[in-house]
Amino acid sequence: MSAPTTEIIGILGGMGPAATADFYAKLVATTPGAGDQDHLRTVIWSDPTIPDRTQALLGDGPDPTPWLLEGSRVLREAGATVIAIPCNTAHAFVPRIADHVGLPIVHMIGEVARHLGAMGPRLSTAGLLATTGTVRAGLYQDWLDRFGIRLLLPDDAGQDEEVMTAIRAVKSGAHDDTTTALLARAAQRLIEQGAQAVIAGCTEIPLGLPEEAVDVPLIDPAVILARALVRRARTGAATGGVE
Repeated sequence: MSAPTTEIIGILGGMGPAATADFYAKLVATTPGAGDQDHLRTVIWSDPTIPDRTQALLGDGPDPTPWLLEGSRVLREAGATVIAIPCNTAHAFVPRIADHVGLPIVHMIGEVARHLGAMGPRLSTAGLLATTGTVRAGLYQDWLDRFGIRLLLPDDAGQDEEVMTAIRAVKSGAHDDTTTALLARAAQRLIEQGAQAVIAGCTEIPLGLPEEAVDVPLIDPAVILARALVRRARTGAATGGVE
């Protein structure tokens, strides 16, 4: 690849730490190259003190915006030229920070929507496994509507007892086969309702749900974001705003 010397990826992470580490591993795996010098220069700010995004969206916790702004400042001062946020729920707060960061933010959910819109044969219905905050904020609904893709969600019981239980297990480091079974069960219900693909719309979910546990394509937003960053580094980039 021969990575351009001008691009430095800033990863605004810590939400959670395991998902941040997983994203960086996916960025490395996605980058083509024969040696160290072909990879992208990267700065990682992993701040696990950022308040819980779902609690904030549900009105049960503090607004994480100041932490996201501070992390963006740290990345900018460290030399980052673009910001990636490997947390789906945190994208609910991107509109609040985008004009104050001074760097372009590659929008993970927007990239997933574009990916689904380009899939062939044409995809008309997708299922979503995500935090309750992401679901309530309508992040994927808003983006997929632009591509004419219908979105299926778990019912309230499945969301609370399966999806959120599994996400908490991954965050605690205690996930096991039971965690996988919970997520697979939730995914299967969406497939039975007509989902042609399932979005692993929380970066913890791929850590607990392997692709082979799902009968349709399992879309990993972290992989989609990593590919978008590699494309950007290869082709050069415009500046400013959310991309």
